Amino acid sequence: MSELPKNYITPAGWQALKDELYRLVHKERPEIVQIVNWAAGNGDRSENGDYLYGKRRMREIDRRIRFLTKRLERAEVVDPETREPTDQVFFAATVELLREDGTEQTVQIVGEDEIDTPRNKISWRSPLARALIKAREGDCVWLNTGDKREEIEILSVRYQKIE
Repeated sequence: MSELPKNYITPAGWQALKDELYRLVHKERPEIVQIVNWAAGNGDRSENGDYLYGKRRMREIDRRIRFLTKRLERAEVVDPETREPTDQVFFAATVELLREDGTEQTVQIVGEDEIDTPRNKISWRSPLARALIKAREGDCVWLNTGDKREEIEILSVRYQKIE
């Protein structure tokens, strides 16, 4: 059996997963269990919307709890603030880029559970991050996306807290 890939994650991402798991286990699931028990006591379950919805919602919550538990078990927390200073791009780096069209962009390389495209948080497995990883400040890298090829210059590399 092959080993599962690591689930690299920043401290903020790890905390967000822990908070969601806690909320599901200690708040949402007990509330749904209470609703299902109440609805079950109302007689015919086959046409009882509260009962049917509650059971479905409980399955969704249980599925999410299993998923979060597995993700947290495999989590490899990487704190950018405790990293040795370097101008090389690795996981949890904040990278300022110059795109081919002349626009500047700042991206943060985060775990798969932390992706937030509007806030420029990209997965370490994304094509852009893969192009940047191991390159250094001042380097130019090629981003290949399907039929397009773009040259990107790395203006700066920082390791700072990621919210």
